[in-house]
Amino acid sequence: MSFKSLGLMTELVRAVSENGYSVPTPIQKQAIPLILEGRDLMGAAQTGTGKTAGFTLPLLQRLASTRKTEPGRRTVRALVITPTRELAAQVAESVETYGKYLPLKSTVVFGGVSINPQKQKLIRGVDILIATPGRLLDHVGQRSVDLSRVELLILDEADRMLDMGFIHDIRKILALVPRQKQTLLFSATFADGIKKLAKGLLKAPALVEVAHCKTTAEAIQQLVHPVDKKRKRELLSHLIGSNNWKQVLVFNRTKHGANRLAEQLNTDGITAVAIHGNKSQGARTKALADFKAGKVRVLVATDIAARGLDINQLPHVVNYELPNVAEDYIHRIGRTGRAGHEGEAISLVCVDEMKMLKDIVNLIKYDIPQKIIDGYQPDPTIKAEPIQQGRAIKQGNSRRRHHKKNARYQDNYRTTRVAA
Repeated sequence: MSFKSLGLMTELVRAVSENGYSVPTPIQKQAIPLILEGRDLMGAAQTGTGKTAGFTLPLLQRLASTRKTEPGRRTVRALVITPTRELAAQVAESVETYGKYLPLKSTVVFGGVSINPQKQKLIRGVDILIATPGRLLDHVGQRSVDLSRVELLILDEADRMLDMGFIHDIRKILALVPRQKQTLLFSATFADGIKKLAKGLLKAPALVEVAHCKTTAEAIQQLVHPVDKKRKRELLSHLIGSNNWKQVLVFNRTKHGANRLAEQLNTDGITAVAIHGNKSQGARTKALADFKAGKVRVLVATDIAARGLDINQLPHVVNYELPNVAEDYIHRIGRTGRAGHEGEAISLVCVDEMKMLKDIVNLIKYDIPQKIIDGYQPDPTIKAEPIQQGRAIKQGNSRRRHHKKNARYQDNYRTTRVAA
């Protein structure tokens, strides 16, 4: 099956072909024709499946085929809401890449950068707006954007938006767009919260689900190295050096921990940089660019900052610390093993994290192999200690409040060889 056979116009097929894509992915095969028909859609797909192109291509076609030619300032006709800055940037790049032969204008707005250049672009008029919730509402408050003529609304990674506490912002935005519109909702899962949101938002939606959310990519080789907590950094440096890893994405639970680990790796002679919500957008963009260009070997990231990271053919992901929430393990290791490329996901697990590991194994229905590295055998006399920001209900609620407070102006790029 070709992209042309999906009903896409020549200009879009040309742009897709120029970017090296010829065969649509499963979610693209299913979603594109439905969206072109004008159907509301609820889609579930893992990262790296080509979901972004799955909605940007038909979005561009629907706007181009119904474009009004009379003079006057352009108004926002398509609104894409994403939870993070990096994901917003990825969607914006996709719109620009595939829409290069179409007479449509787009822009992206997110926090962490000056609002004034964004205002000027919005005031001049755009057809497509990609935005994070907090910054979008800032523009609404400053009257630099009018959402009353939106024809297509896309909520991307809606599950993450709910997890980050954006539900109230989303409701405010929904009150500003017309009731009559085409709505697309994409999520990693069809969890209860997503179903509830969809029920009041979508009209007789088509359901598209590829790769069950509780599975992990077959192309990813997963492995656990048991190790004492105090020797994790030493083992990580050993693995990177002895295996000559050139590009490694390392996950840490906290911003402070990410900073400290990056500093320690640099002391070990391994170039590393941290990326998290407290970093400025400029610093985050530079860190990601240096990592992609091979100027640094290790990118240490927190879960929020890493959501939507777009790194082509990333070979190694390391869970320096396991995530508090088991589902985040799937999102983390989904950074590698994309579009048929092989990848490796290593988890350094101390005795404190054995309950977390059990939760992950139960979720993905796969008993991850364990291998003790010679010289790094865990001390059997060390007892497990409670982990800060654990999964208890009280702490979980605190975590969501923390996200909501910080994410508004820390609205947190993914390139695969599928049409992303």
